[in-house]
Amino acid sequence: MRPMRRRDFPRAGARPTFGRMDVERWILDAARLVEVAGVVTLLVGGIASIGLVLWKARAPSEWYRLYRRYFGHALLLGLEFLVAADIIRTVTHVPNLENVLVLAIVVLIRTFLSFTIELELEGRWPWQPPRT
Repeated sequence: MRPMRRRDFPRAGARPTFGRMDVERWILDAARLVEVAGVVTLLVGGIASIGLVLWKARAPSEWYRLYRRYFGHALLLGLEFLVAADIIRTVTHVPNLENVLVLAIVVLIRTFLSFTIELELEGRWPWQPPRT
């Protein structure tokens, strides 16, 4: 361990400075946190869906339909968190063409999944008016 020198201590009244690396680390930590929130949403949504099915289903024949509906909503929310984490993570890196293309592909795949899940759950596309 090296001995402490005078320059190791901040000057009296000096304001703390934050370097670029600190901000990037915070942003990457925020992206990781949003990603964890997405995974937790999927896990808790899956478990809560089982509980809701057991609570609300009147007959075992309704279990699959109800579980699909409840877990589908949790899946949509979890996908939204994961897309947001990908966007945050891509913005922090140097925006070269490869990173942007990878993000575009990931967002397109997840958006397609969201739309098809919405179609499965609601029986209509998200931009169509609700059936009456």
